[in-house]
Amino acid sequence: MEPVCDLILPCRDEALALADLLPRVPDAFAVIVVDNGSRDGTADVARRLGATVVVEPVPGYGSAVHAGLVTARHDHVAFMDGDGSFDPDELLPLLDDVRSGRADLAVGRRRPVRAGVWPWHARAGNAVIVRWLRHRIGMPAHDIAPMRVCRRTDLLALGVRDRRFGYPVELLDRATRAGWRFCEREVAYHPRAEGTRSKVSGSVVGTVRTARDFWKVLA
Repeated sequence: MEPVCDLILPCRDEALALADLLPRVPDAFAVIVVDNGSRDGTADVARRLGATVVVEPVPGYGSAVHAGLVTARHDHVAFMDGDGSFDPDELLPLLDDVRSGRADLAVGRRRPVRAGVWPWHARAGNAVIVRWLRHRIGMPAHDIAPMRVCRRTDLLALGVRDRRFGYPVELLDRATRAGWRFCEREVAYHPRAEGTRSKVSGSVVGTVRTARDFWKVLA
């Protein structure tokens, strides 16, 4: 099957995760790994396993995501963390939601596979932001879209500007205000690949910094 969608994986020091993740990506996706300052051979592993590699020297989740977006060439784009915490097969229903016309933005809602996968501090911060978006502007989703699919040209036109961890919150805010139709599906949330560490939920400090980026976007 020829790819019909670009899958953008923003990565920093995810070599161990990519070695297992990339061979499991469905054929519908052409993988773009955005190396955002890795020191562990992330880019080498990605190239060896057939992914397109983009080097983005400016640190930040939004910087990496945007670099992948402008590199993408298919009509549809998907986004997912490259740390092994998600099953790439679960992107297929999201892609179908958008390609079929049922949604402008299809998003995943995390369902931890066991206790401890989603640390309390990260889960609490996520809940506060989502509650604000749902009650203030009527956003229909229940998570901040850790997995998502949409049309490439639509996303570029949306003009998301944040280049740090506030990117997904700004995306949801702008998409809701623009009247985009959402579809949301539960996706399994697994432990990160052994030997990797989250820049967000790996510590209380990381979660606080991320929450600060979220609120800057909404201020």
